[in-house]
Amino acid sequence: MEPIISVRELGKMYRIRSQDKKPYRTLREELVEGVQKLWQGKFAQPKMEEFWALKDINFDIYPGEVVGIIGRNGAGKSTLLKILSRITPPTTGEAILRGRVGSLLEVGTGFHPELTGRENIYLSGAILGMSRAEIKKKFDEIVAFAEVEKFIDTPVKRYSSGMYVRLAFGVAAHLEPEILVVDEVLAVGDAQFQKKCLGKMQDVSREGRTVLFVSHNMPVIRKLCKSSILLNQGQIEIISNTETVLRKYLEGGENSQAIYPIQHPKNGSTPGYAHKLIIEDESGNPATTIPIGQPWQIRVYFTINEKIEHFIIALGFRTSDEIPLRTCWSKPWSLVPGEYQAVFREETVILGAGRYSIIVGLSSRNQSFHYVENTGVLEIAEYTDKIELLKNSNVGIILNSLNIDIYNTINVK
Repeated sequence: MEPIISVRELGKMYRIRSQDKKPYRTLREELVEGVQKLWQGKFAQPKMEEFWALKDINFDIYPGEVVGIIGRNGAGKSTLLKILSRITPPTTGEAILRGRVGSLLEVGTGFHPELTGRENIYLSGAILGMSRAEIKKKFDEIVAFAEVEKFIDTPVKRYSSGMYVRLAFGVAAHLEPEILVVDEVLAVGDAQFQKKCLGKMQDVSREGRTVLFVSHNMPVIRKLCKSSILLNQGQIEIISNTETVLRKYLEGGENSQAIYPIQHPKNGSTPGYAHKLIIEDESGNPATTIPIGQPWQIRVYFTINEKIEHFIIALGFRTSDEIPLRTCWSKPWSLVPGEYQAVFREETVILGAGRYSIIVGLSSRNQSFHYVENTGVLEIAEYTDKIELLKNSNVGIILNSLNIDIYNTINVK
């Protein structure tokens, strides 16, 4: 099968002004320097630096694939989509697209603000190469999907950002391009509309059309895309199945460790503060990873500066997708000034393989005085000697078994 998108040695270079002199200068400074240069007869061109937003990009995408493109801010995701959408040309290489492209890269892409919603639908269809009859056939479906019936004959410059996105997505998805390119703009819409958009993108892929989807919403990428591309500083770091790519992205190159120093609070007069966290195995030894199903504990060292009658220390855990998983509180303690440690021991809840960020909080009578996110990382490593099912990455986060009974229905009254 021939790829619908072929990218070879693609690169995009921009020239940016060198920061040799102060970025902000007064008008007087500029005039004095200009007169001096005129007197001396030398007007040098400003120094420019080369910045490669993309470099040496190579990949193939086949019809019907839904591919996620992920990476940190500035990785080159939007630049890549703009090149594929023919909005900006590449500096090197080529991108071959074998089909019509519908793009939704930013709010109102391709819309003329002075035209009404109705007129912009016909304009967008014409740009895609569709006949007036084809557009008319899809018109009512687009308007119903976008939920802008009352405003369809209003200039789109008067639309809210949510209305803009709803109509733009409706046009891009319903006018039947072979390739649908969607950037992070869906974040503008409400939750119900985002759900509709994701459902529509799944329908588009089932119809054999191709979707390229950029998002920082990892659960959505995981649900929608079977394969993904990870960009890092303008280059491809990995192309693989989405689960592998997300794991690489979320790890972010961090090395596992057992001992984490905790940042002191900015307020110097705080009643107390935590200063060190250690992840330990069941024997109390520092551990960088914990096998699935094995007990573990977290030890937190903290200092109390004044007498506290109702002291509570808490740990919170989030998944690598930044989803809150659980929070554990100590019972209230009465403490006098001194050095302390708290040990949180887990023996009952079995967590699935993955990396869980740790939050530490100190409080007194519901008044928090030291709260630190991303204090450390609890890494649960795959350990499948006992449970073969755990080799499947989709088994879930909590792996504790339920009490399961099986009865012969003939003998049950």
